[in-house]
Amino acid sequence: MAAEIVNPRSDSGTEGAQEPFDPAFALHRGGKMAISATVPLRDKDDLSLAYTPGVAKVCTAIAEQPELVHDYTWKSQVVAVVTDGTAVLGLGDIGPEASLPVMEGKAILFKQFGGVDAVPIALATTDTDEIVETVVRLAPSFGGVNLEDISAPRCFEIERKLQERLDIPVFHDDQHGTAVVTLAALRNAAKLTGRTLGDLRGVISGAGAAGVAIAKFLLEAGLGDVAVADRKGIVSLDRDDLTPVKRELAEITNKAGLSGSLETALAGADVFIGVSGGTVPEAAVASMAPNAFVFAMANPNPEVHPDVAHKYAAVVATGRSDYPNQINNVLAFPGIFAGALQVRASRITEGMKIAAANAIADVVADELSAECVIPSPFDERVAPAVAAAVAAAARAEGVARR
Repeated sequence: MAAEIVNPRSDSGTEGAQEPFDPAFALHRGGKMAISATVPLRDKDDLSLAYTPGVAKVCTAIAEQPELVHDYTWKSQVVAVVTDGTAVLGLGDIGPEASLPVMEGKAILFKQFGGVDAVPIALATTDTDEIVETVVRLAPSFGGVNLEDISAPRCFEIERKLQERLDIPVFHDDQHGTAVVTLAALRNAAKLTGRTLGDLRGVISGAGAAGVAIAKFLLEAGLGDVAVADRKGIVSLDRDDLTPVKRELAEITNKAGLSGSLETALAGADVFIGVSGGTVPEAAVASMAPNAFVFAMANPNPEVHPDVAHKYAAVVATGRSDYPNQINNVLAFPGIFAGALQVRASRITEGMKIAAANAIADVVADELSAECVIPSPFDERVAPAVAAAVAAAARAEGVARR
């Protein structure tokens, strides 16, 4: 017997009764994106140029000079948005089909904010090597690969192996996009309070993809110290239950040598960064240093409610759009890929990511305040500034090919 299909607009139990109209389902019906032609097909002459016989000339030229593919196809303007559906937003492992609305959303953000075309690709495998092999085989069609919503720790290995095998940018946005925007906000918060990154000790709640990447990136950018906590407490070398990824993290973080709980680490800390969910007790927030920063980014429920955070912190940020200072990846990835594609970069380096963070921070400029340490996702200055900074950094670091 087939399973009953429940209409999301109707009451699932009472015949004839209707739930209120749901605009989310209405917007998603038929999908959120489509492919359109960029050249006319009005008559046989147009057809003979766009397809046979004219297309054969272009194919032959590319066969003889493969680099021409960037000039005569969409390759250098399009990104593959790849997922296996194992870590989708706050929904977790919901599978490839259920991930598609999010991947479509990511694709239209690429287009809207960065002018970059993107194609959602949801894979029916969670095997690391199968994912790598599949993406490698798809790569000739794309100028870059954006990995999305792939669970840790597999995401680290997948990204590393793909970048080793491909000569196009591979970027796991859950890691690096979050890290870039966090650094931008932190730079401006420090500036606002008359400090530098080196003056700050941070605490990160969450040792998944985002937490690990943020910790590494902030240290690379000059943060004084950071401790990372998972469900079992501070990630430290005295623990015997660490995965290889967490052991590597323990070797470069927590210079203060803290052990125990997240609450222990927060005492006297300058920065809290939440990428884990859960709730941080108010007493722990109160124990932080004067002029602290609270970046509680879990959605939809921040680890520290903004009303609580504002009692003790000089700057408060969340992942939500209904509060000031939204740490939103859309500030980073469209411009990063736009800049990388513009110069046909072979990879996205740490220097390119730091350049992106600085560009985002600089957009705020004279508007800097406790309520504005990061620009709005709808600020049209952001993506062009990020793209220009990333392109310049790629050239400076020798990964640009034009």
